[in-house]
Amino acid sequence: MTNSSTRVVEFSTKHIPEHDRIAFWREHYGQVMLRVDIEPDPDTVFEAHNRTLSLPGLQLMDASSSPVRVARGGQYLSDGNDDVVLAINRSGTAIFESAGQRQSLLDGEAIVLSCGEAATFRRVDLGKSVTLRVPRAALESSAVSIDDALMRPIPASCGALRLLEDYTGWFLNAAGSIDAQILNLSVRHIQDLVALTLGPSAGFAETARTRGLRAARLKLAKAFVVAHSHRRDISVATVAANLNVTPRYVQRLFEADGTTFSEFLTAQRLARAHRMLCELSSSRMAISTIAYDVGFGDLSYFNRCFRRRYGLTPREIRGDGTR
Repeated sequence: MTNSSTRVVEFSTKHIPEHDRIAFWREHYGQVMLRVDIEPDPDTVFEAHNRTLSLPGLQLMDASSSPVRVARGGQYLSDGNDDVVLAINRSGTAIFESAGQRQSLLDGEAIVLSCGEAATFRRVDLGKSVTLRVPRAALESSAVSIDDALMRPIPASCGALRLLEDYTGWFLNAAGSIDAQILNLSVRHIQDLVALTLGPSAGFAETARTRGLRAARLKLAKAFVVAHSHRRDISVATVAANLNVTPRYVQRLFEADGTTFSEFLTAQRLARAHRMLCELSSSRMAISTIAYDVGFGDLSYFNRCFRRRYGLTPREIRGDGTR
């Protein structure tokens, strides 16, 4: 199904009768969308679930499936598409063949392919993957040697690869809630991270690291704060440990964004408190309980911060005047 509000196209076999699944997947998903041939394991009930986000300069696909063979070649190569594909094997065993080479990937490992060359992907067991497709020109402008990178395994320990996977996961879920300008900027950041993962020239490495890595880490830092803002023990050190960087590095990330860690954390807590005060389901909760639940340890400080941000007291926002 297509969700226009999030720009994500989702396909799943869950609601398709077993006897129709393979034909549907081959025709509508394989031949039309991906331009590949799909051959599921005949001895296994075929199951698959894919989410795809297509934007100018980037295609992301988060996929899971039972054993299957996927091949691009023959008539499909006549489309002239020479995009670069970075396939990350998240779980299970995946085997790739192209240009006379064969590579087997374990959990967390990745490989680089070209849409302009015949290639085969075989999943031998139930597993998951993330695939990024980027125009070749976008990477060549970063001084990346695409030909040297093709069919070269990338270890799971590669820092740029791990960050890229985290960032793409966030981006796939958040694309529908960010405006066009940020959307385009994020595409560029992902292209930079792909370039770093593949291995750009020394001259471009610092530019990509500054523009791509810092932007990705800032988004991941913010996502962590949003998810854990209710915790009273959250700190710069907590976020730094999660990103595997220093606390000072995290502080600089927020400062470069025009704020501080403390300001961003307080804003998230206040926003959550404001939502709760406006929700009918929280109408019987004491304001003090709400303040503590969102992460504040001092009620007076909460009240001062709340009024400074919203121009009204929590009681006035609630409108009942009873607490």
